[in-house]
Amino acid sequence: MNPKRGASLAALMFALASGVAVAQEACSASATTDLERLYCEVVAEGGGQGLPSQADFRRNQPQVQALLLRRPAKRLGLSVPTVTAEPAQSKPPSTPQAAAKPPKPEPEQVQTETQPARFGRLADCALKGERIVCPDRQFKLALNQPNRALAPGVLEDQNRLGLRPFQGGRSDEQQVRAYLSNAYDRYIPKMLAIGLGANTMSFTAFHNAFHTLEDGGVDFAERMERTYQLLKKDKLNLAVQARYHDRLPEKLALCEAINFEIIVCDNVATNWVFVSRSR
Repeated sequence: MNPKRGASLAALMFALASGVAVAQEACSASATTDLERLYCEVVAEGGGQGLPSQADFRRNQPQVQALLLRRPAKRLGLSVPTVTAEPAQSKPPSTPQAAAKPPKPEPEQVQTETQPARFGRLADCALKGERIVCPDRQFKLALNQPNRALAPGVLEDQNRLGLRPFQGGRSDEQQVRAYLSNAYDRYIPKMLAIGLGANTMSFTAFHNAFHTLEDGGVDFAERMERTYQLLKKDKLNLAVQARYHDRLPEKLALCEAINFEIIVCDNVATNWVFVSRSR
């Protein structure tokens, strides 16, 4: 080998190694939770293939973060920290992630008997612990489901989240809300289909993730699809807890029906999904 070429190659390899070390140090230095620190450790040990970027990892709820890390951590002999319930907050913090839930656009069609309860603002319903009782039906709190309880094929590759890319103007907030409303109304049933009803994002988190990703030049629909596929793969091989806390929504004003079968409640920090069952 030419000595100069060998020296250049050695310098290049050193520079690459130094860059990786710096990136790993930056990851660890910016980690603020045990799950984030485990993420950095998994990546440093070479087990980060298939994991989202550090920034995208942080946008997920702790339960989803733990689910994403379980498989690669297990391969490396690392344990995943137990996810504990967050303390209740007297009022939402003043960070952008805790901003008031952006109002979803009102439907254009006239209300009919087959339309979801949100069009009547759940006025005739009552919140009773793990149930929401309406005049014609009840909604039960959705828990994570074992794979044996799922419909055949839902964890296969052909089952896709299928959000369409956003093609409007980002400065048009009404257009953005309409897009996110439709996307969220698809996202929730898709999470229920793979047995992760207790692992859903609130609409506020969904809205914030859209703006953060799109601001960074990342296609929101594409990244959500990738995360959905990762969750399916982990669900095939790993058991999940039915639920991660015992908290329940405090009032019906936190709730909104996304279709005739599903009501979603959230207080920004926590999301709950209720699914209809015939009375």
